[in-house]
Amino acid sequence: MRDFHLPGRSAVFATNGMCATSHPLAARAAVDILARGGNAMDAAIAGAVLLGICEPQMTGIGGDCFVLYSPAGGEEVLALNGSGRAPAALDAAKLRDKGEKTVPLRSADAVTIPTAIDAFCHLSESVGKLGLDALLAPAIHYAEAGVPVAPRVAFDWATDGGTLQGRARDHFLINGKTPRVGDLFRAPGQAEVLRCVAAQGRDAFYTGEIAEDMIATLQAAGGSHSAGDFAAARCEATTPVSGQYKDLEVVEHPPNGQGATALLLMNILSHFDIAGMDPQGAERLHIEAEATKLAYDARNRFLADPDHTTRLGHMLAPETARGLAALIDPKRAMAAAAPISEAVHKDTIYITVVDSDGMSVSLIYSIFHGFGSGIASDKFGILLQNRGAGFTLEEGHPNELKGGKRPMHTIIPGMIRENGRVTMPFGVMGGAYQSYGHARFASNLTDFGMDVQSAIDAPRAFADGQVMKVERGFGDEVRQSLSDMGHKVVIPDTAIGGAQAIRIREDGVLEGASDPRKDGCALGY
Repeated sequence: MRDFHLPGRSAVFATNGMCATSHPLAARAAVDILARGGNAMDAAIAGAVLLGICEPQMTGIGGDCFVLYSPAGGEEVLALNGSGRAPAALDAAKLRDKGEKTVPLRSADAVTIPTAIDAFCHLSESVGKLGLDALLAPAIHYAEAGVPVAPRVAFDWATDGGTLQGRARDHFLINGKTPRVGDLFRAPGQAEVLRCVAAQGRDAFYTGEIAEDMIATLQAAGGSHSAGDFAAARCEATTPVSGQYKDLEVVEHPPNGQGATALLLMNILSHFDIAGMDPQGAERLHIEAEATKLAYDARNRFLADPDHTTRLGHMLAPETARGLAALIDPKRAMAAAAPISEAVHKDTIYITVVDSDGMSVSLIYSIFHGFGSGIASDKFGILLQNRGAGFTLEEGHPNELKGGKRPMHTIIPGMIRENGRVTMPFGVMGGAYQSYGHARFASNLTDFGMDVQSAIDAPRAFADGQVMKVERGFGDEVRQSLSDMGHKVVIPDTAIGGAQAIRIREDGVLEGASDPRKDGCALGY
């Protein structure tokens, strides 16, 4: 139990249904859908789409998603890949010929075909109960009436608003200025798009006037996107990958997400007595940082579009983790893994829902960098992701940019099973941090016996490239010890990531937790 003398938040308990996400209005919309008779998938879709209005710097209908879900009354975890492909006419050679070393973050070349809407429509039809018109109604309402800008959203907006270019500035600034806390943000163009999708389904987005608006905007910005690229956009059912960490089985989405990186990282950490260390001490942070460098180096070399990922078995093999663990010096930091050209960043939303029948959904949805590419379609204001910056231009690399291919993604939803039973959908936001965030969350739960909210609240650090980011929640003595080991320690300007989770207790009570690093909450009924 937390110390009630100190600032903090309690977990939320309920029995009929629960949502945990990064904005209260989205959590409320999801719970309302459950109360109306919708299932967890209905609620997750409704909340996720609304988050694109509440947190437009993080996500939106111009982005991608990945989903894990467990059907009511079952132990099976299913996966859906809602990530988009590069335009057919684009490849790395074209950019190399222009002298580019990486995919330019704010260019049309970084825009892959947004596929989240196709995924939401597919899941609504195949898994949901209420229908798209009911699920999109909350987002349509708030897009028209306006959402008061929340404090963390305002902070991010001020940080990343300079990304916006051209007509995007008209759609996402208020009188040319970054919104302040409490200002009303409206997106009438997106309301019109969502109304069309509610009435006509996914084809309303990928063909006709809406697709033409996106294509014309991208082509005017130098993109090679075509009507055929948008018409061909499709989500894809996939098979999850999983691994054991102590008494927890952690289930992850397979490539092109980076879930396998979290599994490799946990496999490496299993070779150390993490439970015998101070949970907030330098020794633990050092071992985790070194394991992260090694696991992420493997990610950078192996993970790509699933059709091009050929070393997944090697990456998850026990002997691979054993060999990497042997490279770690418990007293000294190694050089960071070689920097790669693929871009990684922090901007994502996560939502999890559990309903009264036991269906659980773990859904992550993103436009990649803050405000994505900074390009919004002229007429409807659809902000387009820059997920194509996740490709490399290195010739022959599994993740090399090619037309029709999906880039390596940083976003990963998670699930935990215990003794074969699904006990917790969870997710950790934070771009590259996410794989390490999954491993540290699992370790907090099982190595240190933390409850779900405490495991999320606990201070974070991250070996990010050449620096070791250490939140202010750690003491100065911890930072000094890490520096003495050879880490280049910095205190990040922005708190590291965010997280949400729902524990499904054996007695049927739901325990929801949401990260104080975001504006959101867990709500149940």
